[in-house]
Amino acid sequence: MLAMLWYYQTHVLALLRHGGNFPTSRIFTCLSEAVLATSNLCFVLDLSHGERSCSTVFMTDPNRPCKSISPDGLPIEGRLYADGDPYYSTLDLETGLYRIHKYDHTERAFCGLVRIIETTGNIGGKFCALIQWRFQRNPIIGDKFASRHGQKGINSFLWPTESLPFSEGGMVPDIIFNPHGFPSRMTIGMMIESMAGKSAAVNGMTYDASPFVFNEKKTAIEYFGKLLTLAGYNYYGNETMYSGVDGREMEAQIFFGIVYYQRLRHMIADKYQVRSTGPCDPVTKQPVKGRKKGGGIRFGEMERDAMIAHGATFCLQDRLFNCSDRDTSYICKKCGSLISVFKAAKAFIRNERGDNTELCDKSEVQFCHSCRSEKDVEIIQIPHVFSYLVAELAAMNVRTVLSVKSLNDCR
Repeated sequence: MLAMLWYYQTHVLALLRHGGNFPTSRIFTCLSEAVLATSNLCFVLDLSHGERSCSTVFMTDPNRPCKSISPDGLPIEGRLYADGDPYYSTLDLETGLYRIHKYDHTERAFCGLVRIIETTGNIGGKFCALIQWRFQRNPIIGDKFASRHGQKGINSFLWPTESLPFSEGGMVPDIIFNPHGFPSRMTIGMMIESMAGKSAAVNGMTYDASPFVFNEKKTAIEYFGKLLTLAGYNYYGNETMYSGVDGREMEAQIFFGIVYYQRLRHMIADKYQVRSTGPCDPVTKQPVKGRKKGGGIRFGEMERDAMIAHGATFCLQDRLFNCSDRDTSYICKKCGSLISVFKAAKAFIRNERGDNTELCDKSEVQFCHSCRSEKDVEIIQIPHVFSYLVAELAAMNVRTVLSVKSLNDCR
């Protein structure tokens, strides 16, 4: 049954500690990328809504035909669509206006099945179109794979074939598996499968390795070990391998066999998140969260503690302040207030008798309305969310007083 599934492939596996393959990762050769190219299709369903009964229907403007849209207003099956390409059109029966909807995914895809389905049981109710997108993806670093025994792991590196170790027969492994992944998971069946697959490949036979075929007296390891010995190989499937970099023989024997591997749906193309600039929250002025919104990755308390322990204070300031919600604000050094300083059309000063004397109009003057003075107003840089917090506390009748000192005063 597993042989009928298209996302499974048989690979040559070597148990070897190599640079880059941690216990939960794998190293793939560049040749195995071509082998796995048959299982690189990702299907995504898209529901495009329309109302057949009321006002909106799927239809193409006859005066402005589009090559990427069929005459019925739906995408063309089998066509390749890129970002910004029109893929379906609707007509508003009340206004008579046509609206073209564009493909908004950054990754190109082929249009698969297109079906009109009914979403309500009533006659003439709402209808929508079910569109199947077919993404063609080759294995890249970060994609997840697993054997049939649950040994899951990610592709840590696509190593060149000429740099990988090779056996005496000239075979190069497709996958390099870290042996440290066996003790904790205890997947002995994967080792037996490797010996069974190697025996089947050498002898050209099909063997039954189901749980009820062997027992404690007649074990699978003894059975397949004898088959490997008769074929001229090591009893346990170990082989002498040579370094692909300098050609020297490795000191230890390497467990070398054939294992059935599958590709999981956890692909890095669906999970990666990167941002240099993007939308910010209008209230806090901080980057929004969410991959679909183009948001940033959360820099939490554990990341902050790691930066502090490493002594990377400038990097910490850059992440949490400069690239987040840095804001320039005014503060009164005398009363320590943030919210009482703002621009005023008319500024006042106190004379020697203590009376308020009105100055000329100064729309650009930052004036403290608590102290009725502009002499002690200073410019500071603080996170915008702190100003928001001070305003929220002031709304609840809680006063916040700050102590401002210059660098010369601190020294």
